[in-house]
Amino acid sequence: MEASPKIPVIDSIREIGGCRHVWFVDIWGVMHNGRDAFPDASAATRAFRDAGGVVVLLSNSPRPSPDLQDQLRLIRVPDDAYDATVSSGDLTRHELAKHKGARVFHLGPARDLPIFENAEVTLTGPDDAELIVCSGLFDDEVETPEDYVDQLSSLAARELLMICANPDHKVERGHQLLYCAGALAAAYETLGGKTFYAGKPHLPVYQLAFETAAGIAAARGETVAKSDVLAIGDGAKTDIVGAGVFGVPSVFVASRLHAPDENVGLLDAEHLSALFAEEPSPPIAATRRLRW
Repeated sequence: MEASPKIPVIDSIREIGGCRHVWFVDIWGVMHNGRDAFPDASAATRAFRDAGGVVVLLSNSPRPSPDLQDQLRLIRVPDDAYDATVSSGDLTRHELAKHKGARVFHLGPARDLPIFENAEVTLTGPDDAELIVCSGLFDDEVETPEDYVDQLSSLAARELLMICANPDHKVERGHQLLYCAGALAAAYETLGGKTFYAGKPHLPVYQLAFETAAGIAAARGETVAKSDVLAIGDGAKTDIVGAGVFGVPSVFVASRLHAPDENVGLLDAEHLSALFAEEPSPPIAATRRLRW
């Protein structure tokens, strides 16, 4: 068997990404760490836009885009760093529109309630629910999926569909790694539950992102094809796998999610080869941070 080709480590996105017309850029881990914006990343996306590119920030955040953009401003990711956002929260709202009148159990923190704003559903407790929307753990700083096994088992036994409003399993907040809704959805599946993943690496959110980019280009009198798109992200099982599912190339940004130790600057061929050994569409390059 031939060895997989080495994934080059680059210091600048300009050579690989500058020739594209559209970037799908992950937010958490690429644009910020949950608390602080990464100035180099915003400068890179701004430079790409200045050169005529379209930047769609593509996030597994359960927040709908208006709330997500407010959060970006609080973290000091500037408005001119992107053209549009597409989130798992946006796609979740699309799915809720298919379940008008349903009694919904929201499994997740109160901060994610904007998902349900003006949705024609009724929020209820788990015992009366017909549908589950999982946006995360109630307290992700202290809880783990193990704390939810009994409740998930009961819900799975009733064959309720779970819409997972954030398919990430873990996220880096500051210097902590915290569990996300994707970890609960995976546990729910293990227990026999049915799930719909409203985000990366699944195809529907990429289709929504591409439609969004195409609409921006059309307003300029331009057209875009999938061959114009580059995906950039730090999630090996979300951003990189999802790009492969959608059929576009990707660039991997190192973070503590996949770094071999706490020194995310350590990014070498051996680690990359191991990380993407089973991936049919590995990234075309890797970088320590998004920088122009």
